[in-house]
Amino acid sequence: MFYISGFYKFKKTINIKKNKKYIQNYFINNSIRGTIILSTEGINGTISAKKKKLDLAMNQIKKTFRFGNFDSLNLSKCKFQPFHRVKVKIKKEVVPIGIKVLKRKLKNHVEPTGWNKLINNKNTFLLDVRKAFEYKVGTFKGAINPQVNNFREFPRYLKNLDKGKDIAMFCTSGVRCEKASIYLEKKGFKNVYQLKGGIINYFKKIKKNKTLWRDECFVFDNRISIKHGLVPGNFSMCSGCRKPISNKDKESKKYEEGVSCPNCHDSLTISQKERFRMRQKQINLAKKLRKKHTFQKEF
Repeated sequence: MFYISGFYKFKKTINIKKNKKYIQNYFINNSIRGTIILSTEGINGTISAKKKKLDLAMNQIKKTFRFGNFDSLNLSKCKFQPFHRVKVKIKKEVVPIGIKVLKRKLKNHVEPTGWNKLINNKNTFLLDVRKAFEYKVGTFKGAINPQVNNFREFPRYLKNLDKGKDIAMFCTSGVRCEKASIYLEKKGFKNVYQLKGGIINYFKKIKKNKTLWRDECFVFDNRISIKHGLVPGNFSMCSGCRKPISNKDKESKKYEEGVSCPNCHDSLTISQKERFRMRQKQINLAKKLRKKHTFQKEF
């Protein structure tokens, strides 16, 4: 069994290049996989390994970057390793929106147990701050998504919101909401709330018979999506456009395994489709011979 830890910490960070090299080597030497974003404003990541190694890695991160506790930390498990490799990246911001977090706003964090009451209020504007393809996989009942392709485009949407309403926002782990809520506060919004720990924390603490969530939640690893109880969902990934696809999508005539789906079939060129078919042929042959291949998912 593999354990997956998602986390973030807003803290002034120094010696980023040196620490990147150290933590990346540590992960490689200890079979830790996943992605970490480093910035002068903090750290954000999701990593996976066997339980003992993951616990040691989490302690090593705190020791390396000199802090005691993460701002947010969630844990789930999976029968297969959900990451192909380890990636440690340096970015200007943990989440790109054009502002840096100097001080977190803790009063506006709403626990999952109080979230349903907040979003059921008629004066609450429920905002899904994730990307459009994530929203399509699943969201809260009544949530509005700005349909932006990049988080940097988000401020243009936020400035048009009604300052008289309570704004409740959510994302996968909470880190995108941290940035968006601070932006709104700077623009004069008074009643801005965010789901503490994000959708993952909600799935962990709210039972399915009490949920206001519809369908599944997209995650950025080879599980593709998760459901209540943090178990892997039913979505797959299209090899043509790298977007999540449902079982219903696979019934479409535009779906071809390893090649295309209803989202990308009409936009792919003939040469692209031929190249993808050749790749899928190699994958199928490797499976038949019980050999590993470049695009293998480890489950």
